[in-house]
Amino acid sequence: MSFSSAAPSPFVAIACGGTGGHLFPGLAIAEQLQQRGCAVALLISPKEVDQQSVQSARGMEILTLPAVALQNRNYFSFAACFWRSWRAAARFFQQRRPDAVLAMGGFTSAPPILAAKDAGAKTFLHESNTLPGRANRFLARWVDEAFVGFPEAAARLKARQVTVTGTPVRSGFSPDPARPSPDPACRLALGLDPQRPVVLVMGGSQGASGLNDLILSALPLLGERASAWQWIHLTGPKDFERVQKTYGVLGIRAVVQPFLAAMDLALGAASVSVSRSGASSLAEIAARRLPSLLVPYPAAADNHQWTNARAFEKTGAAILLGQAGAAPDEVVARLHRLMDDVSAREGIQAALGRWHAPAAAERVADLMLASIARQRAQTAARQPGCGCGHTHAKPAH
Repeated sequence: MSFSSAAPSPFVAIACGGTGGHLFPGLAIAEQLQQRGCAVALLISPKEVDQQSVQSARGMEILTLPAVALQNRNYFSFAACFWRSWRAAARFFQQRRPDAVLAMGGFTSAPPILAAKDAGAKTFLHESNTLPGRANRFLARWVDEAFVGFPEAAARLKARQVTVTGTPVRSGFSPDPARPSPDPACRLALGLDPQRPVVLVMGGSQGASGLNDLILSALPLLGERASAWQWIHLTGPKDFERVQKTYGVLGIRAVVQPFLAAMDLALGAASVSVSRSGASSLAEIAARRLPSLLVPYPAAADNHQWTNARAFEKTGAAILLGQAGAAPDEVVARLHRLMDDVSAREGIQAALGRWHAPAAAERVADLMLASIARQRAQTAARQPGCGCGHTHAKPAH
């Protein structure tokens, strides 16, 4: 979708903060909108994952909203921060009216959408999970169009229009036929041996402790294999020192970080992964065709990570292991299968290819811009002017 050179470039705001699962698909769409000549603003939370990740967002405005999630019945704090976030978004939109606002879900998304409705902007949401979150279920009735990553989510949103687009991944995660997989260059960039296999452990931007405990208890059972393999372990902030110390005591070569912005390097370096099953992580795993053991975060809202992982498992795209009651020897057996069974790996990689939606970000961007173009055309048809997108006064007689 293109706009005439005389018309002002569309300005689009994307509310995508709170977790990596909301932020990273939003960044992918933002990249596509920028490539189409749009000005883009990212509305994020104060959380560290947001603040670190947006440092790579070149040429985009960043607005941090004082939002907090509704947890442990913190109704007063939630309501106060919701109000302040709405006021901040409304002031921002008064200074520069957006043509469209896109919500990616989570606690940062509702106030900007409500402020966008007051500003007369087109409104959209994207739901990456099989089971829509509370914010998106609330917003669905208000937006002009909803986009979903899983087909099952479409019937669970009461929106006037729902389109299945897949879940966007950033450009650096798309498979490159010219580069090997796993990629020795990615291993070198992370300080690892380019020839030795790598296990990537990622618990997401929240809820990593249970996964950390499971992996640490399995390491001694792997024996020499644990040392023959290399490890990239993303711990979350709370367990970093404990996990790092354990690898050191066991003499295992590992890159241990609380958070890694360069996830394209980690996924490119990995032979297999042990991962939570947030929709954004699954989309990136599918894009990289990375054989994975999925351990859903049991405290996720509505247990949606289990539903996501089950969808992958049913199609042969991953191995699923529930965290509750999982024994270390079960982790060991599944890692051996993923690493050593060539036939199983190839079957999983083929199934992952069917889950990858390579044009998801492009499609969302194009659908949004088409809606903006229709609104501008309708506005021009109702008002006198030169067709440049601005309103002009009638000439005096």
